[in-house]
Amino acid sequence: MKIAITAVSGQLGAAITKRAIEEFGKENVIGTARTPENAKSLGIKVFKADYNSKEDFIKAFQGINAVLLVSGMDKPENRIRQHQNVINAAKEAGVRKIVYCSIIGKPGTSTFDAVVNSNRQTEKDIKESNLEYAIGRNGLYIEPDIEYLENYIKDGKIANCAADGKCSYTSRDELAIAYSQLLKNNSLNGKIYELVGEAITQTELVGYFNKYLGTSLLFESMSPKDYLAWQQNTNGEFLGTIISGIYAKIRNGEFEIDSDFEKVVGRKHKAISEIINSYKNE
Repeated sequence: MKIAITAVSGQLGAAITKRAIEEFGKENVIGTARTPENAKSLGIKVFKADYNSKEDFIKAFQGINAVLLVSGMDKPENRIRQHQNVINAAKEAGVRKIVYCSIIGKPGTSTFDAVVNSNRQTEKDIKESNLEYAIGRNGLYIEPDIEYLENYIKDGKIANCAADGKCSYTSRDELAIAYSQLLKNNSLNGKIYELVGEAITQTELVGYFNKYLGTSLLFESMSPKDYLAWQQNTNGEFLGTIISGIYAKIRNGEFEIDSDFEKVVGRKHKAISEIINSYKNE
């Protein structure tokens, strides 16, 4: 079985690729990236392919049985068309199956819902493509919070508008295991799976950081309006709006999701405390 994975120069794409190499063998895995040289360390053939170019993917997908489509990072209104390029290229190249990395999220009215809705449209497009498929909805990665830890320590706190809402987190490594199974196990075809661990509050997240990583952080709850203004001032209008919308959805209970991880992988998702603890000596 030969598989193709898109966006392998990104952190999720790279994590899935490394796991897929273990499952399928290096000779049976190819990647695509806008800048292939950024993925040299993976040791596989990486085709230059831009989500805006269907032709790039038709070339890359020759002889491929299954495609893993990592959701793009463009504005929501652009992602739908870009993902359609990949889906249509897969059909034209004779691919049999497509696996899609979507995102969790109950319907809501936050500034992140445009992203969720664009993913739901891609899910619909895949279902209507006549390809075999499996769709995973990713929880929020815990890694960005860990990578931002020095900034939290500098501020002495984690501050956002999530209040007491719970978020079903995951990690890129856990997702990589799940997606390798969705590619490999055809008995999982034709369904959507919520790929998350247990749901925790921001206060619990701070507690895990303090317990396992030796910090002394507090959680500060902000209003959605104040947090949106702060994020836009800090990260710009587009990214700030996206980030603030994520925490608004947590506040509203829209990221508290029951997990299908065990159905896919055959074991429970690792505890978020265990994942955080694994970073203790890094």
